Amino acid sequence: MNLKSEHIQTIRSHAESTYPNECCGLMLGYLDNQTKTVVEIIPTENAWSAESVNFDSNHAEHNEKQRYAIAPQVMLQVQKAARDKLLNIIGIYHSHPDYPAIPSECDRQYAWPEYSYIIVSIQNGQADELLSWSLDDNHQFQPELIDIINLT
Repeated sequence: MNLKSEHIQTIRSHAESTYPNECCGLMLGYLDNQTKTVVEIIPTENAWSAESVNFDSNHAEHNEKQRYAIAPQVMLQVQKAARDKLLNIIGIYHSHPDYPAIPSECDRQYAWPEYSYIIVSIQNGQADELLSWSLDDNHQFQPELIDIINLT
């Protein structure tokens, strides 16, 4: 996955600003020769409280500190705006407050195969490790290399 350093800073800043809750957002870009290139980062609100009943039958046990959701209407609005720019949603990012930047079982269950998933670990309010993941053919997360690039 190709990203600009400004994209990474946007993700890190968003994650720090929502701590101790999880942040989330969308990555817009394109696929070229099996490589995803991020063009724009769209921070979104964590709608877990409002949307949790649609995601998790045990929603009462979890909150925005352990889960995230992007509201369906936001996904639709961003998807339409991306198409107007000849881009696609190519991934989702979120934070793990006081937890490593590795996908949880919940992350895996709700992941979509065509997307990349960036997770940033937030330790005591400070952005730490940032990793990208994608699903393999067995619906298991595999690490995805991040290249910092300069887009023209």
